[in-house]
Parts: sequence; structure tokens; C-alpha cells
Amino acid sequence: MDSPSEQDQPAQLVGGKLLAQISTSIVGILREHYGRGPMKAKTYALDDVIMVVMRGSGFTALEQTIMDSGQPGRVVAMREEFQHVMAERYKDTIEDLTGRRVVAFLSQAHVDPDITVEMFFVDGPLPGFGAVEVIEPE
Repeated sequence: MDSPSEQDQPAQLVGGKLLAQISTSIVGILREHYGRGPMKAKTYALDDVIMVVMRGSGFTALEQTIMDSGQPGRVVAMREEFQHVMAERYKDTIEDLTGRRVVAFLSQAHVDPDITVEMFFVDGPLPGFGAVEVIEPE
């Protein structure tokens, strides 16, 4: 029989259900705070690395105006600043879903094609998502 503390703990998602929930959660944060989300989102996990790749977010009217003026770099910079502002929300979401602490977060935006990558490094491997580590001999 489970102890009361074990019963209070939510069941941790694993495998494809975990990856799907990460994608859904990150897209939800974007929609709530950016006003739109990507057309496609895919999450990958390998050992202690989680990568969310989002494609086809489309541009806001403001971003499109900046793009049309020939300054796509400003749109990338604006999106990167937004990701910096959202970093704690993203990290909290990953920690809640995986039960692991996020030790590093990297974000990269690209405009043509429209791709954004959010990469999280967590404090230990996720069950079921392994990797082979090669260490250079001394």
C-alpha cells in the first residue's frame, strides 16, 4: 500500500506522453504571452537534454513590418529577448513535468525559415531517453 506522501505525488509522465505534454505546455505559454504559437512543435529528449523545436509561428504585424523594412535581425533580437523574459516560466514547466532541475536553458530564433529552438539541460538523465557518452582518454 502506498504511503500518504506517495499518494499526494502526481504520477510523472514518461515517454511520448511526456514529450507531447512538454510541447503542449511550451506552445501554451507562447500563445498566452506572445499572442500566437507555432504551427508545429516537436520535443526531443536524449539523456539529460530536452529540445523543443517550433516551426511556423508566423510573424506579428509588428514583426512583419520590421521584416518588410529589411531588418530581419531586429526580429530575431526581439524574439530572443522575449525568450529571455520567459526563461523562468519555461524552466519551471520543464521541472514540473520531468521532476528534474533545469541547469541550463538555451534559446535560438531563426526567421527564414521560421524556426525557434528551446533547449533545456537537466540535472540527470530522463528515464527511457539514453545516450552514449564518449570520453577522450588522458
